[in-house]
Amino acid sequence: MYWAEFFTVALIHLLAVASPGPDFAIVVRESVGAGRRAGIFTALGVGCGIFVHVTYSLLGIGLIVSQSIVLFNALKWLAAAYLLYIGFKALRAKPAAANTGESEQPRLERSPRAAFMTGFVTNGLNPKATLFFLSLFTVVINPHTPLLVQAGYGVYLAAATSVWFCLVAMLFSQQRVRAGFARLGHWFDRAMGVVLVGLGIKLALTEMH
Repeated sequence: MYWAEFFTVALIHLLAVASPGPDFAIVVRESVGAGRRAGIFTALGVGCGIFVHVTYSLLGIGLIVSQSIVLFNALKWLAAAYLLYIGFKALRAKPAAANTGESEQPRLERSPRAAFMTGFVTNGLNPKATLFFLSLFTVVINPHTPLLVQAGYGVYLAAATSVWFCLVAMLFSQQRVRAGFARLGHWFDRAMGVVLVGLGIKLALTEMH
């Protein structure tokens, strides 16, 4: 009965998740810099961050945030500050020691928990995701659709997001890919820092529509 609605939700989500943004940038950076395990845990964190948006959408809190300039701006500035923080950290990356040869070991030491939280916070604080899920749950999904079904959509969205970014992590953590980026060394970290700072600034300048 709800298959048509589900496929609409799935298609819209696919188009949204495939668009490069903070989630993509952070998963790529973790995968290249710290290896496959860190990349996958970051991807899982991004996926679990979806539950934050789904929960407040089902509870109607997202509507309150979208109508409150103060709350929206608070969320926006918090997310922007986080992106700027990790971006500036990446910009400060230093060249590897001269006697350090190419190694298969990750250049960054990242615990699974730290990687997971990086992905979770990046996605969970994104106000653009707030507006996206609010639109999804108020415009695309019929308000008469049972909450249990809507929650099922949410589980799918979180799982699909995790799978997508796990694939991204697996691609960018391949030894051949990482070796290519490793030749750029700290310049890759700095380039990703520029991307993250740029996304943070863009986010900070976002206006509520």
